Amino acid sequence: MRVVVRGRVQGVGFRQQASARARSLGIAGWVRNRADGAVEAAFEGPSERVESMVAWCRRGPADARVDAVEEHAEQPRGESDFHVEFAERPPG
Repeated sequence: MRVVVRGRVQGVGFRQQASARARSLGIAGWVRNRADGAVEAAFEGPSERVESMVAWCRRGPADARVDAVEEHAEQPRGESDFHVEFAERPPG
């Protein structure tokens, strides 16, 4: 599952807390800030754990204000761990 989270989501610890939560759930994938001010993440793992992670993204950390979450189902890419990316990946 790929999500794009919009609102006040950068500069509030969103990536670090998302990473910690995903690791605690045993989910693989990544999270990054986007140039447009959103946070984007991809989650791979058991569906109930992924849904728990998506539900957390709808709230975010305490200092965040989540206005919208776009969800895009995708085929797993075979990620083996969860990490924070520091630059947007090029499309494709």
